[in-house]
Amino acid sequence: MSPNGLPPDRLLPADPATRDVARRIYRSVQDQPIISPHGHVPPEWLAQDLPFKDPTTLLLSPDHYIFRMLHAAGVPLGELGVGGAELDEAGSRRAWAHLCRHWDLFLGTPVRYWLEDQLVDIFGVTERLSEATADASYDRIAEVIAGDNFRPRALMDRFGITVLATTDDPCDDLSHHAALAADDSFTPRVIPTFRPDKYLEPGRADFAESVTRLGEVSGEDTGDYAGYLRALEARRRYFVEHGAVSSDHSHVDVQTLTLDDGEASQIYAAALGGTATEQESTALRRHMLGQMARMATDDGLVMTLHPGSYRNHHGPTLAAHGPDTGHDIPVGVEFTKGLADLLGRYGTAEGFQLVLFTLDETVFSREIAPLAGFYPSVYAGAPWWFLDAPRAIGRYRAAVTETVGFYRTSGFIDDTRAFCSIPARHDMSRRVDAGYLAGLVVEHQFEEEDALRIATDLVTTIPQKAFKL
Repeated sequence: MSPNGLPPDRLLPADPATRDVARRIYRSVQDQPIISPHGHVPPEWLAQDLPFKDPTTLLLSPDHYIFRMLHAAGVPLGELGVGGAELDEAGSRRAWAHLCRHWDLFLGTPVRYWLEDQLVDIFGVTERLSEATADASYDRIAEVIAGDNFRPRALMDRFGITVLATTDDPCDDLSHHAALAADDSFTPRVIPTFRPDKYLEPGRADFAESVTRLGEVSGEDTGDYAGYLRALEARRRYFVEHGAVSSDHSHVDVQTLTLDDGEASQIYAAALGGTATEQESTALRRHMLGQMARMATDDGLVMTLHPGSYRNHHGPTLAAHGPDTGHDIPVGVEFTKGLADLLGRYGTAEGFQLVLFTLDETVFSREIAPLAGFYPSVYAGAPWWFLDAPRAIGRYRAAVTETVGFYRTSGFIDDTRAFCSIPARHDMSRRVDAGYLAGLVVEHQFEEEDALRIATDLVTTIPQKAFKL
């Protein structure tokens, strides 16, 4: 951090002529509202509007980018409040001190960029984090978040977030979303997202228990395959009634196939009884991804696919701290052959929309862009998770634009539980896109007025169309 604040031209091109154009493009979108159609902020934060507890639980514990790097440096996750671990005041300070002590680990990473942006612009912390400044920075942030103007709803307004999607279990009653929708004093849209992964994976140890619960909540008998389908359809309708616009699917692959009803029923019964083979469980899961597409043509939910994560890579960490604790690792993934069955059935169906995301950036130009360049239903999802970084976003633009341009993409996805990082992440994307567009302008591929229009569309009409907003 600079003593004078953040450099105004950060992430803009170094070439002076290109930078001048990029400045104008960036300034045209700098203050545009934020549309966040895929994220993980808990809706109860906004429904209850309670003050944030402390700097660690606000900035460190929810952000897997931060705590996984500290864990790699030898800091135990339990000392960072990860996985539901409760920290008292002293423990919270110790966790913050770990971050400050290891601040140089984050040099060159987007995490450092996001955190510096938050520290300066939101909290007024301009001194570089270090062991020597740990207490002072902690105290400053704690002082700021104690004010009423720093409660979640006030921050929504300050950040300019007009749409915020959460990620929700199909059995959730969505009461927090209902409370927000009924509150006339709260104007942003906070919308649920249907996330059925554990109900579509017969190989999970808790599959039978999960679908039993699904039946109880939906009022359908999930003791057979037909009732299981009806239960999923009912819960999807419930989500649509509560404002949902998309369903979210994150399996290890996106291979799809179609089973006949008899075979699907047989495997489903075996899964409930715990006797389905791994091959059978995989087949039913791949069949059910196609069923989600079928249902989407009826209820209109946009289908988003986020494959390619090897979940819970470290067994001891899973046992000690639970899932989503930093050890999900990317693997290679294939789309073209895998989606042939699904797209053959629904790729040109009226009203069906499919957004393809990946952790394997080698498929952007080889598979995702060509698919989006033919199928009217398919959109090339923005870089997310390990790829939502400045250089990776630039590589994504270079990989997909020459095949599908800008209007078959999704708009930026922040995909975060770290609430205060949302404006920093979106600002980062706007700067990188401004630089990319400026390069095309100075190369005379199109005019600056075209770049200005595209920049605005990338943060407004493009995500609105891709997610039916």
